[in-house]
Amino acid sequence: MAVVMIPRDKESWNDDRLDDLKQTVDDGFREMREEFRAVRSDISATNHAMMRLFGAMWATTVVGFLGVIATILKV
Repeated sequence: MAVVMIPRDKESWNDDRLDDLKQTVDDGFREMREEFRAVRSDISATNHAMMRLFGAMWATTVVGFLGVIATILKV
């Protein structure tokens, strides 16, 4: 019976390598959290701009209706 030896290409995972992997994963998640923070900031700014626009449209509509009512009452 012949014994076949399979070469070991993989390195062993020692504590230092696991610590390096943990740090790499932590760095990746940190970058992701920073990106999400930026996206939330952009969404918040857009939300504020839309609310200002909605307020201006609502005010314009009220002023228009008041003008129509004033014109009807004046006649």
